[in-house]
Amino acid sequence: MDKDERIAREGVVAAAWDLDAQGLNRGTSGNVSVRFRDGLLITPSGVPTARMGPDDIVPMALDGTYPAGLKPSSEWRFHRDILAARPEVGAIVHAHPIHCTAFALCGRQIPAVHYMIAAFGGPNVRCAPYAPYGTAELSELALAALEGRNVCLLANHGMIAAGGSLEKAVWLAVELETLCWQYAVALQVGAPNVLSDHEIANTVERFRGYGLNATD
Repeated sequence: MDKDERIAREGVVAAAWDLDAQGLNRGTSGNVSVRFRDGLLITPSGVPTARMGPDDIVPMALDGTYPAGLKPSSEWRFHRDILAARPEVGAIVHAHPIHCTAFALCGRQIPAVHYMIAAFGGPNVRCAPYAPYGTAELSELALAALEGRNVCLLANHGMIAAGGSLEKAVWLAVELETLCWQYAVALQVGAPNVLSDHEIANTVERFRGYGLNATD
């Protein structure tokens, strides 16, 4: 393992720790990957984040192969497929945060109740239909839900955030959970006002090149 790979592996571990620290994942739930050279580096299957180190991170080729004796996350398929289909994506976060997952359990998309939805690429956050975890079917549904977007919900499961970097992917995951939390509270208060597609399109353009809000 050379220095660049060690740094990349440490970044994946740090992102996984960050998700746990911010309450988006717990225990062995969720997974993180980063594009690396001609493939990716991904968190292992069944290893609690608190016990995870750089040596546990699994290198994988885009054809889905990986070194014998290692076991990548059970969700490696959608990580691999998103990276293969979306060259602008450099890292992917999958998590089960409370509010994102609550809407996913109900199979509900998130409408434009706050202008920050523009950070996700459009006027809504789609919820992909249910498919069993780790399957090619789930990967196909996730890719469809991510068309023109950098986040989506997965019905009865959780969420995905895809960014140009690990920092951006984690930021998107946190922003999505925040928006879902706000929407959940607003629904208890009354009927949230939904911004127009035109307004969100304008905000998407205004976000371009602005800090972590920038579209990748």
